[in-house]
Amino acid sequence: MLLVRVNSQLCHGVPQYDQCSTNSACGCFHMAGAIETGICVFDLMDCSELVPCDRTNNRCYEPEHRCVHHPQCHTLPVCYPVPRYNKKVCPPITIPLRAPAIDIDPNAKWAQNGLTVAGGNGQGTGINQLSGPWGLYVDDDQSVYVADRGNHRIVEWKYGATTGQVVAGGNGHGSGAHQLNDPVDVIVDKERDSLIISDYVNRRVVRWPRRNGTSGETIISNIACVGLTMDENGSLYVNDEGRAEVRRYRRGESQGTVVVGGNGEGNRLDQLPGPQYVFVDRDHSVYVSDLGNQRVMKWMEGAKQGVVVAGGHEAG
Repeated sequence: MLLVRVNSQLCHGVPQYDQCSTNSACGCFHMAGAIETGICVFDLMDCSELVPCDRTNNRCYEPEHRCVHHPQCHTLPVCYPVPRYNKKVCPPITIPLRAPAIDIDPNAKWAQNGLTVAGGNGQGTGINQLSGPWGLYVDDDQSVYVADRGNHRIVEWKYGATTGQVVAGGNGHGSGAHQLNDPVDVIVDKERDSLIISDYVNRRVVRWPRRNGTSGETIISNIACVGLTMDENGSLYVNDEGRAEVRRYRRGESQGTVVVGGNGEGNRLDQLPGPQYVFVDRDHSVYVSDLGNQRVMKWMEGAKQGVVVAGGHEAG
């Protein structure tokens, strides 16, 4: 099973320009390259203020702009402003956190063959290749950010692209601010318009500008981080193999708080040797793949121990 992270304020299956927010001035603008997916934004921009996206990759180079379709203004996709406070201006239409079960046809079948969205051209250093890809993150427009571990870089693959673009690292392995050494996970911090990278061999977590960044800033050091994630409040969760724990860093915090483990290695419900992947749900419960105990654990917010939700019966 492969898990990916999607961080978004999206409108799925909503017609172009239709209301997608409790604010009636907000409409759904379909994103270039995406399938039946748009972003909910304030619909009062003058057409003369909009410029076309880069036609080669549907990219916008102006900060806080996204490439969307806007046929009332232009035949080609345009760069539309999506400011950091967009969710406050266009609050989503409230739906229950526990949605009812989806009615799936009993005769439905999964596609037998998947689609390659990054790499697939053999192991190598080319811009159309990967070498030991590890963690990945899927953005609103279905761009995929890949931790290309063997090439010591983070590569962005736009939807439908046949080559990627190096957005962090790619300067050989090393400990310089412009280098990475075996990056194993990456997420996007949309509020800061940056990448957060688990730079494993350098024992650090790095923040790297998402657009035209040439070097990163170490935000956590002396950590054996394999997995990281972020909740809707912007709190960062990082695991630490060496300390057998997961810590949460709220915005502005430098020390963090242990929210999972922290009781040494072992097989008790308050321990987890070898934490790997980490995920946070809407209730702020933390799910951790516990490699050492062959199990997946769930720790509810504020809990002193977790519960086993998968595995836990030795390897097999």
